[in-house]
Amino acid sequence: MKGNVLVIGNSGVGKSTLINAVLGEDRAVTGYGTEGTTKELAIYENRELPFRVIDSVGFEPSFWKEQRAIRAIKRWSEGSAKEPSQEDRRINAIWFCIDGTSRKLFPQTIKNLSRATSMWESVPVIAVITKSYSVPERKENIEMVNNAFAKQKRYSSNLRGVIPVVAALYPLNDCAYAPPEGITELIDTTANLLPEGIKASELDINRFKLNRKRTFAHSVVGAATLSALTIGAVPIPFPDTAILAPVELGEIKTVAKIYGINQDEKSKQFIQSIVEVGAISLVAKNIINVLKSIPGINIGAALLNAIVAGSIVAAIGEGSIYAFEQIYLGNKTIEDIDWVKKLIESKLSSQFIENTVSTIKNLVNTSDKETILKTILNTYNK
Repeated sequence: MKGNVLVIGNSGVGKSTLINAVLGEDRAVTGYGTEGTTKELAIYENRELPFRVIDSVGFEPSFWKEQRAIRAIKRWSEGSAKEPSQEDRRINAIWFCIDGTSRKLFPQTIKNLSRATSMWESVPVIAVITKSYSVPERKENIEMVNNAFAKQKRYSSNLRGVIPVVAALYPLNDCAYAPPEGITELIDTTANLLPEGIKASELDINRFKLNRKRTFAHSVVGAATLSALTIGAVPIPFPDTAILAPVELGEIKTVAKIYGINQDEKSKQFIQSIVEVGAISLVAKNIINVLKSIPGINIGAALLNAIVAGSIVAAIGEGSIYAFEQIYLGNKTIEDIDWVKKLIESKLSSQFIENTVSTIKNLVNTSDKETILKTILNTYNK
């Protein structure tokens, strides 16, 4: 049996993106919610998590649409109380989603939450501040939510946590990103609120969280590789790979953040050592000349530059994911600078040239950036 988490919030707050970030985008709607009185709710689950997620109709300014959302939730709740066999439909926790970019919480939305879940007066609530891109504003938003709930006497005791999240990678510019954050914390907090009989093992939860972090990290590498393709296509002499350093630094720092690596002095040295290897590698500096001497490489200079630039960033990104994952798992520490240097050097070794040659040969007849990106990522994400 699984627990049930009800997701509530205004339309446009980012509930669907949040659900995808928690469960994975390839998860399908289950049998619940496809017919009968629950047709206005969508139910998602992942077999590895001890709870399913019930996505409600978003609250909207329109009175009638607002009432429709409330009625849909009430019907689900009432159905669970009619028969003992409906025990697995009980709401165990609520994610109350608030747009972090709005900088205000509408009291009416809390009232809607209270009305829609009137059958579950004691159900714990986690306030999820979505789109929480601004780190300085997070403290202000958390205080805002706590104050708003404190004014709602009936519901104030139900609030069990306020979690700012970024549900999907958000590019700040070509070299900096706001990484997915708060997702694994939300999973932990939710799992801890479930009744003892339906909690998953700590090992299963940790394994699932690691997979989510890995997926988020790969999204960073994809975005950084795309930036490198654009930079590399500029018709300038490419042997000086320092032009990629800002992209690589942004990529590495973002991956580190996903794995919870603190940005202290030691971690900065660790990160900088990865960047330095990418910048000074003889293979990376001379790869254009090497590739030009290989039979079968017959494409324009700009495209060749772009592919090489993207390949370098992808290789360093994948190496960084492995490095920070080993630190996250406790197998390595940020003091292991010699180890990480050798790791990244291995990513830019003779095998790198073989991979790049193979990539270029597969792209001889195309200049489509998305096709190039997909081919490069498929080569290095193994």
